[in-house]
Amino acid sequence: MCRILFGNLPVLAMAVILSLLATLDAAVAAAARKPNVVFFLADDLGYGDLGSFGQEKIRTPHLDRMAAEGMRLTQHYSGNAVCAPSRCVLMTGKHPGHAFIRNNRSVKPEGQYPIPADTITLARLLDEQGYATGGFGKWGLGPPRSHAAPTRQGFDRFYGYICQGVAHNYYPTYLWSDEDRVELDNPAFSAQQRLSPDDDPSDPASYRRFSGQDYAPDLIGQQALEFVRRHQDEPFFLYVPTTVPHLALQVPDDSVAEYRGAFPEEPYTGDRRYLPHREPRAAYAAMITRMDRDMGRIIELVKKLGLDEDTIFVFSSDNGPLYDALGGTDTEFFASAGELRGRKGSLYEGGNRVPTIVRWKGHIAPDSTSDRVSGFEDWLPTIMELVGAESVIPPEIDGISMAPTLLGESQPPRPFLYREFPAYGGQQCVRLGDWKGVRQNLKPRQNGAEPDLTIELYNLAEDVGETRNVAAEHPEIVAQIEKIMRQQHTPSAEFAFPALDEL
Repeated sequence: MCRILFGNLPVLAMAVILSLLATLDAAVAAAARKPNVVFFLADDLGYGDLGSFGQEKIRTPHLDRMAAEGMRLTQHYSGNAVCAPSRCVLMTGKHPGHAFIRNNRSVKPEGQYPIPADTITLARLLDEQGYATGGFGKWGLGPPRSHAAPTRQGFDRFYGYICQGVAHNYYPTYLWSDEDRVELDNPAFSAQQRLSPDDDPSDPASYRRFSGQDYAPDLIGQQALEFVRRHQDEPFFLYVPTTVPHLALQVPDDSVAEYRGAFPEEPYTGDRRYLPHREPRAAYAAMITRMDRDMGRIIELVKKLGLDEDTIFVFSSDNGPLYDALGGTDTEFFASAGELRGRKGSLYEGGNRVPTIVRWKGHIAPDSTSDRVSGFEDWLPTIMELVGAESVIPPEIDGISMAPTLLGESQPPRPFLYREFPAYGGQQCVRLGDWKGVRQNLKPRQNGAEPDLTIELYNLAEDVGETRNVAAEHPEIVAQIEKIMRQQHTPSAEFAFPALDEL
């Protein structure tokens, strides 16, 4: 018996050793895995449209939970005041005075003015680091099947809208799957029309022709979930630039029903562009709540797959909310911009200060807040640092990594944050600590009129609504801001800005 026990001892020992080695290998592999990155980007969502940023009428439980489990960035700025230039800043890490795309510009037959073929994008950098990269939603940085298509700018997989104009309709006749056009079960109709004189605005039947069978955000959300499942065993970058809540007001009735009767309503007949809707306030709220649900499903899937501690989640918006003069929205009713001045298209705070949340379980302190000034150009270096690839960050970018702030470490304030926009009258702005300098009317529409180079100055710590111009009281601050404005603008042959090009 002793001989038998003694003879078995090496076998048992070997089994124990092998088990320990296997456990150690698994631990080393888990530690070596680069974190996944999930970046949610809303479209025209205002600073005050989320519950975690003060919204009281619209339910956003999943994003509010994300905020409770992560960090809110309360002074974060989108890349610009409208879609395409804002996304260019996000993808390239260059602010609007250096970025290639500086305004929305459509090209025929479909798409927007393209970024150059050799553009270094966030997706391309992550792809080169071995990430599976997928984009699901709206691109807006070049035509389909061109050198600027997402699948030729670093994304292995893309599903959704290539063109911003097509994305105005949530029931399009087609979407793009990689470089293939996928036909949908929807009738063809324009997203820019109004009720006819024979239509009864109070009759639901008058609006049925403005919908179809395939609701694009649902299809896009399903593809995003499939991407996560397919790449769960390798690091992935999931970019979800949803079209919500950009006009037109379109959302399935099961979502509208959640808000039916909750608000006083006046049918919108389509007289201010975009499609009519019988219950415009309910529709706007429903679109945001359904978006929140779809993003919540992605978060829950990541948790279910055991990837929660290996995944960095970011949520933001490409610019501020619309003015109520357009498309049936009622951002005053919902306080979509909070107490901020300006809306989409403006470089006042309401046009490009956006609600932003970052969550990384075990790394970012839950229920935390940062008021450090930051912007879209900062995401490229931040993400590359967080995934351990600082060495490949392009030296010529304008972004500054926020990784120390997110991880709870001290970090110096941003020296300044610069924005320019050659549309909506032509604008420039600079954040310099609590100071905000703004120029308006740099491209006056009146023939022969001179641009206005006057700088307005606001102290945002005391006047976040930008109601009191104190430029006359602080000429030394105005001079500093004017110098930054002059230094940070580089002329663009594609997007000329004469008032600044000639300074």
